[in-house]
Amino acid sequence: MRERGLEAAYAARPAYQRNDYLGWISQAKREATREKRIAQMLDELKAGDAYKRMPYRGPRGEE
Repeated sequence: MRERGLEAAYAARPAYQRNDYLGWISQAKREATREKRIAQMLDELKAGDAYKRMPYRGPRGEE
């Protein structure tokens, strides 16, 4: 996350999303699945418009 400069994007997400991402990633049984989920989370944070493949518009509908 730091290498991609996405710490601020992660911190800006609501607490329930941050916690859900971490739980979702840690529940993966296979390393390959964990890596895939991490990549998805990072891509979504970078784009800023999705949360676990659902539309996300940020706080108060801001993009």
